[in-house]
Amino acid sequence: MSNIEMPNNWDCYKHQRPLWSYLDQKDDKGQPLPGLRAVEVWHRRAGKDSTVLNFTATEAAEVVGTYYHFLPTQRQARKVIWDGIDKQGRSMINQAFPEGIREHPRSQDMQIPLKNGSMWQCLGSDNYDSIVGTNPRGVIFSEWSICNPLAWDYIRPILAENGGWAVFIFTARGKNHGYTLSEMARKNPKWHHSILTVEDTERPDGTRIISEEAIQDERDAGMSEDMVQQEFYCSFDVAIPGAYFALEVAATRADGRIKFIPIEPHLDVHTFWDLGLSKGNEMCVWFVQALGEEIRIINCYSGPTGQGMPHYMKYLDTFAKEHNIVYGEHFAPHDMNVAELMNGKSRVATAKEMGYSFRVVPRTNDLNDSIEATRRLFSRCFFDETRCEIGIGALASYHRLKDGDKVNPDGTPVFQDKPDHDWTSNYADSFRQIAQGWHRRLSLKKRPPSTAVQAPHNFNVFE
Repeated sequence: MSNIEMPNNWDCYKHQRPLWSYLDQKDDKGQPLPGLRAVEVWHRRAGKDSTVLNFTATEAAEVVGTYYHFLPTQRQARKVIWDGIDKQGRSMINQAFPEGIREHPRSQDMQIPLKNGSMWQCLGSDNYDSIVGTNPRGVIFSEWSICNPLAWDYIRPILAENGGWAVFIFTARGKNHGYTLSEMARKNPKWHHSILTVEDTERPDGTRIISEEAIQDERDAGMSEDMVQQEFYCSFDVAIPGAYFALEVAATRADGRIKFIPIEPHLDVHTFWDLGLSKGNEMCVWFVQALGEEIRIINCYSGPTGQGMPHYMKYLDTFAKEHNIVYGEHFAPHDMNVAELMNGKSRVATAKEMGYSFRVVPRTNDLNDSIEATRRLFSRCFFDETRCEIGIGALASYHRLKDGDKVNPDGTPVFQDKPDHDWTSNYADSFRQIAQGWHRRLSLKKRPPSTAVQAPHNFNVFE
């Protein structure tokens, strides 16, 4: 292995060097510096995956550890990386991990063990819980803007403890959790951050990787200007194609209704649930306070994968104690009444035994009606920007299911008239319960005159 030069048969372009140099920092003893973080928003075909894959392979060959490369789904991980072919027609993993440094790859698990004891694996963020009990030293999140952000919440404490590094690479996909992370990194001197458009990248001979002529050809072939701005110029102002609520979330943000929202102890807190019965779609709860026509979304919670009602009941207890609040009503979808096979009890019954009574929202026969009702609700909503951060991103990203690989003349995907049940679904479905379970407005629990409702923090009050 000592006779193999790493990276293997790969040249680092000028625009890729700052990220590589940042990640390759060493202390005075030649040991990698711990705790590095990077967010890279690069245009399509700028070599994002190639850069981080080759860095990880080089690092794994030098420092024994476990390294993960995440894509949004397990299927994409196999298609893009494990079976991926680079611009020279080479297998991406064979180029990055030459035979001289590795043992036999394990295709079923998309794992490559190295001869020095390191392990590299390609995964989907929809399967992040599969790494439970492991101790990764380096993690890549590719296409982060459409990954499940709970994967990072799960992994970050591990990296914080062991000093591991993490890199997020993606193309802009609207103002969701990818945009939020990019803005944080841009302002944080401890993080490396870059946004590279087609005007910022070139080959060694000085020619642009994607020329203006090539972009104009795409326009002439029918690619919409929105797609051009998103794919080539890293614009966050373009909504994800097929998104249901992207315009409403954008309007809410533009109106300044995504900000710090105080939790008022004298207002009841109502909760709205989705059960997330399928794998990768966990339970989700939105916490709401109402004042007149205002709907104040004060919190959003989706717990670790595989958790049942007891976990969420405990979370509700803890949240109530921390913020000195009283719960009003709890709204759940119709399948809350379905009995669980393990104990024969419905989740309604389980929750009631733990002191929580639910109002079951009748099943809607028309998804489009429910979505339209939810769209109308946004104009009344105020979101806490911190406690609801992931939920807001999910609402902006919730989208229709693609119709295979079909595309429109402008290059956008063809969608079916139903949602894609990815990580965003549980957030959107539970949020739709607000519109479906809202009867005129949620009543305010009466309080003694000494604690009468005031109009705090310059909110507009309609009653």
